[in-house]
Amino acid sequence: MQETQILSTRPTPLPEPVPRGAALGRALVFDACQVGVVLRAVLFVEAVVGVGALFGAGSPGEWLARLALLTAGALPATLAWLVTACSLKKALQRLKEPLQYAAGVLLGMLAGLYACAMLVLAGTAADSPPWLACAASGALLSALLVTALRLRARARTPAATTARLTELQSRIRPHFLFNTLNSAIALVRDEPAKAEALLEDLSDLFRHALVEQGESATLSEEIALAQRYLDIEQVRFGERLRVQWVLDPRADGACLPPLLLQPLVENAVKHGVEPSANGGKLRITTERRASRVVLTITNTLPPETVSAEQRPRGHGIAQANVRDRLRLLHDVDCDFSAGVHNGLYQVRISLPAP
Repeated sequence: MQETQILSTRPTPLPEPVPRGAALGRALVFDACQVGVVLRAVLFVEAVVGVGALFGAGSPGEWLARLALLTAGALPATLAWLVTACSLKKALQRLKEPLQYAAGVLLGMLAGLYACAMLVLAGTAADSPPWLACAASGALLSALLVTALRLRARARTPAATTARLTELQSRIRPHFLFNTLNSAIALVRDEPAKAEALLEDLSDLFRHALVEQGESATLSEEIALAQRYLDIEQVRFGERLRVQWVLDPRADGACLPPLLLQPLVENAVKHGVEPSANGGKLRITTERRASRVVLTITNTLPPETVSAEQRPRGHGIAQANVRDRLRLLHDVDCDFSAGVHNGLYQVRISLPAP
């Protein structure tokens, strides 16, 4: 793990933004690799199987026996469908929507036949297994799963677009732009090189924000963008802004929604540093822990002598935005928390490791 101070080192260059055409491809429908998708699919199929087991069951015990019997065939078939869809998601993504449904239904028919075959091998099926009924049931359940996955994929695009616009509006707030330009003007005569560097940082920040983003970005890319933002604010606040980075290179490849880290850093500066006459401290850490990556943003709080009128009012919109975007990208396999911890305000994000 390496520790760097933003005051003494220049940040790494920002990566080139994703071209517009590359970011607007077809939605990844068959993204069945995530824990949340697998869990919901299994629960959905089990619910259908449980209702089906009610037919012909004369008692709760008989219903449980029928449910266990049907689950022995339905559960492996469902998992096989999910594994196949996950493995072929890139190939299926290139198909048109009707062909995606057709491929999903065909996989469902095969899964239904597989479920019947499992029951036959277990010796629990009748002499004439209902092959046609199994195939039809698998096709119907598969069509419903594909529909749910398509709705989930479509939800990503407008949500990501809305979130991006919200963060963009926050990033180009007039007072932030005016303060940056005024700082550059003040430096032109005495420190022209520093003024030039400030304007370059501002240009890179806006260029990255205004280009259409992809579905995800790496943690290292988000850190580079946040460093550019803090470089700009460092000129404005001077010694009042004290920033520390504690970065674990093993965490750099973790996936985040694009333009997610900078608004959190901006909130820390706005609510933790700006209201205090003596400024404040900001600490950003990344750490890989086994199969998880933990990102933490910690900032000091204004002293109690600062009146409520002097404290910027927050509505929690940025944090709600971040939480929703993380859920869209990682579903249940991520964790977001924010609040006062040991006298400091801390935002903590836990993600799957790359």
